[in-house]
Amino acid sequence: MQRAFGKIAGNWIIGALVVAAAVMGVVAVLRLDTTGESGSGLSREFDFDLTQLAKVDPNLILYTQAGPPVKTGFRQSRAIALDSAGRMYVAGDSAIRVLNSGGDLERAIEPAGEPRCVTVSDDGKVYVGLKDHVEVFDAQGRRVASWDALGDGAVLTSITKYKDNVFVADAGHRVVLHYAAAGTLIKRIGEKNPDRNTPGFIIPSPYFDVVVSRDGLLRVVNPGRHRIEAYTFDGDLEFWWGKSSVDIEGFCGCCNPINFALLPNGGFVTAEKGLARVKVYDSDGAFVGVVAGPDQLGKGGQVRVCDSPEQCQAGGLDVAAGADGRVYVLDTTDNVIRIFHRRDAGQ
Repeated sequence: MQRAFGKIAGNWIIGALVVAAAVMGVVAVLRLDTTGESGSGLSREFDFDLTQLAKVDPNLILYTQAGPPVKTGFRQSRAIALDSAGRMYVAGDSAIRVLNSGGDLERAIEPAGEPRCVTVSDDGKVYVGLKDHVEVFDAQGRRVASWDALGDGAVLTSITKYKDNVFVADAGHRVVLHYAAAGTLIKRIGEKNPDRNTPGFIIPSPYFDVVVSRDGLLRVVNPGRHRIEAYTFDGDLEFWWGKSSVDIEGFCGCCNPINFALLPNGGFVTAEKGLARVKVYDSDGAFVGVVAGPDQLGKGGQVRVCDSPEQCQAGGLDVAAGADGRVYVLDTTDNVIRIFHRRDAGQ
C-alpha cells in the first residue's frame, strides 16, 4: 500500500512538472519579440561595444568624399562599372544608366530583364548579367548578342572581361563561368573538388564578385570564408588572403567582403555589408587603410554586424576604381554614388 502510494505520488509530481514546463514554454513564446523592437535583451555594455565597433580611427581613413553624392535615378540600384573615359555604368531597376563624370545621364541601355551586374570592354561593348544569362550591347547601346540561359537556379552577380575572356560569377550555382568573348562556355571554375584542393565557394547571400588582376590571375571573393581567392584560368586555386575578424583589418559577419575592385597600383578596394565599410589592401592582401566607414556612408551605413544570411540579403555596396585612383561607392540603400579621393592626392 505504501509502495503504491509512493508510485502515485511520483506520477503526480512528474505530471505537474510536465504541465509547468508546458506553461513556461507558452509564456516564453508569447513574450518572444519577433520584430526586434524591444532590442537585443543584452546588457548596455554590449550595445556600447557594438557602437564602438562601428567607429573607425580617423587616422586610418585615407580618403575623403569628392563633392555631393551622384543620384542614380533608380528605385533599386545593384552594380556599378566604369569605362576608360570615366563614365559610370549603373545597373538598376530594368536598365543600365550611363552617367558622365559630372553625373549627367548620357543614355540608357535596356536589357530584356533586370540587370544585376555590368562591365565595359576597351572597345566600348557593354556586357550585362541578368539573373540567368548575359546580354551584350555595342557602344551605342544596341543589343548584339544574348547568351544561353543557365537555368532557374542561376543568380548572376558579377561579370568581367579580360582580353578574349569573359568571367561570370553565378551565386546560385556557386561557380565562376569562363566564356569566350563570343559567348561559348569554356570552363566552370571553383566548384568543390578535393582532388584539385578546391574547397568550393560559400555564398550565404547573393553577393559574389570576380575580377582579373594585373598578374593574369582570376580573383574571386569567397564571402562565407571571408577571403579573396586567386585562380588560374584553368581553375587551379593558387592562394588566398583575408580573415574573419571584427578588427578593421579583417572581415566580419556571416559573409564578407561582398564586392571588390582593382586599384591602378594593383591593390584592392573592398566593400562590406552589415557593418558597412570600404577598405583598401595592397596587392598582397595587406591592410592599407579605410576609404569610408559607417559614418561616411550616409544613412545607409549600418552599425550592426550581420550574423545570419537572413540579415544580409540587402543593403550591400558595390565599388569601382577609376584610372586616377578615385573610389566609386554605389550605395544601394540610398541609390547614390559616393566618389572618394585620397586625401594626399587633392581633388
